[in-house]
Amino acid sequence: MAVDRATVAQIAKLARIRVPEDQLDALSGELNNILTWIEQLSELDTEGVAPMTSVVEVTLPRRADAVTDGGYPDKVVENAPEAAHGFFVVPKVIE
Repeated sequence: MAVDRATVAQIAKLARIRVPEDQLDALSGELNNILTWIEQLSELDTEGVAPMTSVVEVTLPRRADAVTDGGYPDKVVENAPEAAHGFFVVPKVIE
């Protein structure tokens, strides 16, 4: 898959990045190099290799999965600009 000037311009537009016209060719070359590296990675034999998220074996600490309601609605809405009956009051939105 080759990336040309038009594709780089489209990617920049979608990413909302301003790219000067004189840099489109250079970015095209860089993106093509990146894609070449990715294609090289797909050639590796990963059969039997377990997916991992870290190079170090780590067990994350766990906590009890307990549902709580907080039990203090007055403190929750204390900093709200406007509250009523333990709820935030917001302007009505009609489209």
